[in-house]
Amino acid sequence: MSTETDLVNLYSGRILALAADIPHLGRLPAPEVSIRKRSPLCGSTITVDLVLQDGRIAEFAQDVKACALGQASAAVLGQVVIGRSRAEIDRARAELHAMLKQGGDVPAAPFEGFEVLLPAREFKNRHASIMLALDATAEACAEAEAAA
Repeated sequence: MSTETDLVNLYSGRILALAADIPHLGRLPAPEVSIRKRSPLCGSTITVDLVLQDGRIAEFAQDVKACALGQASAAVLGQVVIGRSRAEIDRARAELHAMLKQGGDVPAAPFEGFEVLLPAREFKNRHASIMLALDATAEACAEAEAAA
């Protein structure tokens, strides 16, 4: 069972620094697709706007209303999202899910920054918020490809 000290340690300086500096924060003026995802457990929400060009993310913005862990996850994604394909996003999503839920490895490059969230494995009630950015981005990519 997790202790209060474990929870305090979870919110490390590195996670808080990521949460304070989320790349691509805001909304796109003319997105191809907008997807809003909400974690029913904690109420965190993320809206992702994107434009695909030649099967890759050319423009990206995210409106993040989440806890520090959800914000940190969005920051890690935002650092590497431009130029990624749907397959890369889907792979990162599956790997992050496995890391959190099944003790899997940290997602492969260029998504290895999710390593900062390893301590969150023990806090199952935080997993949905951590997954929001990748869930919304994966759904947005799928919708943009279907519309093309």
